[in-house]
Amino acid sequence: MPEVVVIGGGPAGLSATLNLARALVDVVLVDASRPRNSATLRSHGFLTRDGIRPTELRALAKAELAVYENVEHLERRSVTSVRTDGDGFVVEIAGRAPGEEHIVSAEAVLLTTGLTETLPALPSIRSFYGMSVFSCVACDAWDLRGKPLALIGETPDLARRAVHLARWTTDLTVFTNGSPVVTADEATALNALGIRVERMAIADLEGERGAVHSVLLQDGRSIPIDGGFIRPTWQIATGFIDGLQPQESPEGFLVTDDDGRTSIRGLYAAGDVAAPGPQQMIIAAGNGARTAAAIVADLQVGAAAAVSPIAEILT
Repeated sequence: MPEVVVIGGGPAGLSATLNLARALVDVVLVDASRPRNSATLRSHGFLTRDGIRPTELRALAKAELAVYENVEHLERRSVTSVRTDGDGFVVEIAGRAPGEEHIVSAEAVLLTTGLTETLPALPSIRSFYGMSVFSCVACDAWDLRGKPLALIGETPDLARRAVHLARWTTDLTVFTNGSPVVTADEATALNALGIRVERMAIADLEGERGAVHSVLLQDGRSIPIDGGFIRPTWQIATGFIDGLQPQESPEGFLVTDDDGRTSIRGLYAAGDVAAPGPQQMIIAAGNGARTAAAIVADLQVGAAAAVSPIAEILT
């Protein structure tokens, strides 16, 4: 029986699995093999790997994990249920074909499933997403610095995001796509910074071969741009744990302590599923490593619980 099941094969899950393995923890990594950053051609901000393809980073991580005999990596698998069973958890894993279901018991479960995102409903947005239109300003704004850019979104934080993006360009237009998310006061403040606000609904994005050239509005106007950013809406990908009901933040993220412990004993979370901050791979990987250290410490406390003098020292 593994000690830990890690659910999610992104940077947080892969990093956590590596660090758990090196602490001699028996780990099962359940990996749906459908990374959210699969549309991204180059990922930035990861020290020694700046500009790497996310698929290449993933391949390197998988090769490193293959060295450890105490890691079982279940690829192209999805978890259908996590429930408590006495002092541990029972994890039900769907197979690649009907009848191949897999049930695993473990002392602890680490959720690194990240987020599911919904992009603005524009017909051609997938033709440009990850090539000239992005969602992570910290990751990709440097490559678009000094160019005329668009910021497209329908969420109340759009004005704040526009101020942040203006660090990289002096030619920025905020498109609310017909939604009232930028208030009159915010629009006045943005205009004072040289940031334009366009409230007309968007018909589509225009361009070719992944390079966006303009934003086409419903009234027929075409606003030229050389790139842009969108503000997706996000949901945590944890529908399979509904029966456990860990605490969530008002924004819908799992609430954890500084080391990744959720409100459910033995259930941990790392990466974007628990972190509303910058969605960068290096941050997720570091978060996974830190949570792995907490899991190792907690497992050790549990193992020593029967020996009261040691347990008192460890707790």
